[in-house]
Amino acid sequence: MIEKCRKKPIHIPSLLVKIVLVWAIIAFVLYPNINLLISVFFKNGEFSTEVFGKVFRSARAIKSLNNSFLLAFTLVVTVNIVGTLCVLFTEYWDIKGSNILKLGYMSSLVYGGVVLVSGYKFVYGANGLLTKLLLLIFPNMNPNWFIGYGAVVFVMTFACTQNHMMFLTNAIRGIDYHTVEAAKNMGASGMTIFFRVVLPTLKPTFFAITILTFLTGLGAMSAPLIIGGDNFQTISPMIITFAKSSYSREVAAFLAVLLGIATMILLAIFSKIEKGGNYISVSKTKAKLHKQKIHNPFFNSIAHIIAYFMFAIYIVPILLVIVYSFCDSLTIQTGNITMDSFTLENYKQLFISIEAIKPYIVSIIYAILAAVIAAVIAIICSRIRHKSKHKMSLFFEYGMLIPWLLPSTLIALGLSNTYGERHLILGNYVLVGTLALMLVGYVVVKLPFSYRMIKAAFFSIDSDLEEAAKCMGASGFYTMVKVIIPVVLPAVISVIVLNFNGLLSDYDLSVFLYQPLYQPLGIVIKAASDESASINAKAMTFVYTVVLMIISSIALSIAQGNAMSRIKAYRMKKKLAKWKYKN
Repeated sequence: MIEKCRKKPIHIPSLLVKIVLVWAIIAFVLYPNINLLISVFFKNGEFSTEVFGKVFRSARAIKSLNNSFLLAFTLVVTVNIVGTLCVLFTEYWDIKGSNILKLGYMSSLVYGGVVLVSGYKFVYGANGLLTKLLLLIFPNMNPNWFIGYGAVVFVMTFACTQNHMMFLTNAIRGIDYHTVEAAKNMGASGMTIFFRVVLPTLKPTFFAITILTFLTGLGAMSAPLIIGGDNFQTISPMIITFAKSSYSREVAAFLAVLLGIATMILLAIFSKIEKGGNYISVSKTKAKLHKQKIHNPFFNSIAHIIAYFMFAIYIVPILLVIVYSFCDSLTIQTGNITMDSFTLENYKQLFISIEAIKPYIVSIIYAILAAVIAAVIAIICSRIRHKSKHKMSLFFEYGMLIPWLLPSTLIALGLSNTYGERHLILGNYVLVGTLALMLVGYVVVKLPFSYRMIKAAFFSIDSDLEEAAKCMGASGFYTMVKVIIPVVLPAVISVIVLNFNGLLSDYDLSVFLYQPLYQPLGIVIKAASDESASINAKAMTFVYTVVLMIISSIALSIAQGNAMSRIKAYRMKKKLAKWKYKN
């Protein structure tokens, strides 16, 4: 047995790092939200309930609250149905061309947010290609048919299945095939096996995905804003509208607070429901799941038709965006594609014009910095939580997880209300401050995910690995850099890449915090989706989207295939095994 080395005294650099982290959590996570609450409920130093009257007298505010909950409950049903079918068609049932189907279904991983909604609008909107084809068949049809509740539900249903493709896919692959074979040997039908054997083992994953889907619907921004129309606006777009006026800004803040309270209550309810059952089905030796054939010819045909119909819904907007990115402005305006329509001028414009490429540069810099900073903070806090048994370490954990309980609109309004002066350019000091504010917002929003993933990697480290390094005389810093980091690096790289992809085209947070002189990509793409946007702006949006998908795909492939990091981790574990053998 390895004897524990003597504990070293607390180092001044370590203490300074903890002090800085405590200050950052208080300054950018706790204080802005507390300050927002004070600004809403306290007027001239006294408690005031005036905002309640403003909200409940506003028909728009009440309607937006109702619409948000309606959308959230609807998406729980539609997204779970579509997302589950996506996984079953590619992982469980034997469907011809499943690998091709998977490429289409996974497009939401690299094509989402304001970019995805804009793409669907270009297909189904008043000037969309599909709408123009329908008008040729039905001349009296309303060209603005794709707007409102139905349009928002349709787009978000196919935009929010990425969690199913990531988490439910892994859950399906983890099913023990022995249990399926046992059910078959007992004479169970394919339907019975699915509902009585397979589905119960997936319940924990379904609970987690349902929580994420509900929260996504509750705080939906891009889809209601772009295609919701006047009759279907949810809380988040209304918060933007009310925040533009000094009179109604406190109404926006109160709506954001209500959204945050609803989020926390629902998380508590779902977590309690999730803990109420135990859903495991394993044997001593697990076997890899084999795809199940649908023996009934009718149901087999129906499954194939539905699978490829869904594939078309996923892939058509992407294909049209790619095609239009190579078309001239006249073709984009009329929708009449000919051989003379194709040009490279749009792409030349991107790399020649500083104004055209500027949003990319701004978004890439922000996304990289925020993703790396969030990961570094998560590493430090995970290290503190992993090694320290003191109750003070819980402060760092709760500080990292608080943003998970709050919608991005509440975080953005809190930061903006506390530190923001983004519309007042009063010199370089204010300019730098407003530029830094959006970076802070990005980092805060990405802290929960980064901390949860990296913390899990830390707790999977063999404690003997660090103990061996200490007993051989390595300093704490050297142990961290040369021993611990190489082991958790694959997880860290994955977290950085996923955060980078999520922030690259962000609109929900950026709209509150961006600097008007340095507009990020999400703001530019949203502006180009408006009916009043110039045709050149719309043409550049297609180019932005294509390049964005390429960058996101490359980043995602890096996250999935960081082979060098995995090799280093393997070598480190091998060294540990040799050291254990010698001792």
